[in-house]
Amino acid sequence: MQRWKTNLGILMFGNFLVMAGMTMITPFLALYLKQDLGLTDEHEIGVWAGIIFAGNFVTSFVFQPIWGKLSDRYGRKMMLLRSGFGMSVVMVLMGFATTPWHLLLLRIMNGVIAGFQPAAVSLVASTTPKDRIGFAMGTLQSGGVAGSIMGPFIGGFLADTFGFRPIFYITGGLLFLASSVSWIMVKENFDRQAAAKTPQIGVLKGLRELMTIRQMPVLLSVTFLIQFAMLSPMALIPLYVEKLHGTTENLAFYAGFVGSVTGLSNMISSPILGRLSDRIGSKRILLVALVGSAVMLIPQAFVGSVGQLLVCRFLQGCFMGGLIPTVNALIRKFTPDGKESRSFGFNGSALALGNMIGPIVGGALSGPIGIEGLFIFSGAMLMLTSGWAYVALRAERPASR
Repeated sequence: MQRWKTNLGILMFGNFLVMAGMTMITPFLALYLKQDLGLTDEHEIGVWAGIIFAGNFVTSFVFQPIWGKLSDRYGRKMMLLRSGFGMSVVMVLMGFATTPWHLLLLRIMNGVIAGFQPAAVSLVASTTPKDRIGFAMGTLQSGGVAGSIMGPFIGGFLADTFGFRPIFYITGGLLFLASSVSWIMVKENFDRQAAAKTPQIGVLKGLRELMTIRQMPVLLSVTFLIQFAMLSPMALIPLYVEKLHGTTENLAFYAGFVGSVTGLSNMISSPILGRLSDRIGSKRILLVALVGSAVMLIPQAFVGSVGQLLVCRFLQGCFMGGLIPTVNALIRKFTPDGKESRSFGFNGSALALGNMIGPIVGGALSGPIGIEGLFIFSGAMLMLTSGWAYVALRAERPASR
């Protein structure tokens, strides 16, 4: 098998394990605080859960560009292993937390050392032939999405069987396994001597240089808006499902199904749209996916049943499956050689910012405009972004090699 295919297969599996491990405990964070860490007041539990959830993304937003810079200097595989093994240790330590403060500090530390996925994207992008980059990005994305879908289901089963603390130990084990397999089987041709001779610049100056590339601001904005649009209404989905369902019977099942169906269709469509982008161009797929995602968000504000909501969210996921892979492919296309990891690091920051801002803004706007208004607002933002992307990407001038 060609080396790039081996790397892709191993890192797709690694992405699956990482995302499955990271999402195992997230849906049960409030219960962990209540049952194992001794919190009793519901408001206090809600506040701590929100802070702990966001803590990881705050530090991830700050440190992703730093790790990206070091990746261009010392190699993508080294950053991949640093993140994977580091997170495995932190995850195990979370299982020994005795207070909410312990858990918060460990989540913050996890955000500092996180970066397995951006490093995997950068490594795959640098080793994959140009005419297969769309397929590779889509396949890599599908592995992570599959893990994020399966994680809560696996976590729920393990929590009922063993309790919450063992989930952290199992998660740490999965991260260690993914890192070990990557260490042994992933190969990267990286010339450290040549990289060391490249003039080094600061993170902020590097950002300013990348922002002079006409296409880069819109690509980073698309990454942010994808996460914002996905997560801003997420916390309110169960209440919306209850309103549409009209009864509490099987409510948890329907709410979970609605929450996961977008990820399911995303997983299916990512490699398909990635392969198609190799044939007709990443720009076209990105624009179609942006418009399609926006169009499928808005009807969710007007559905009259859970079945209609499921259909809209499934179709939304089909279009969103083409966003992250094409953004990554275009970032690689327009970034000069030697700065790829830095670009993907800033893209990782944009993703973390969307993960952080989305739920906050969604919660703040839920009162004035409701979840229906959030669907319309997110769809309108994606529609505007599609127009901006069309203008910015109209004259495709790849970076000089």
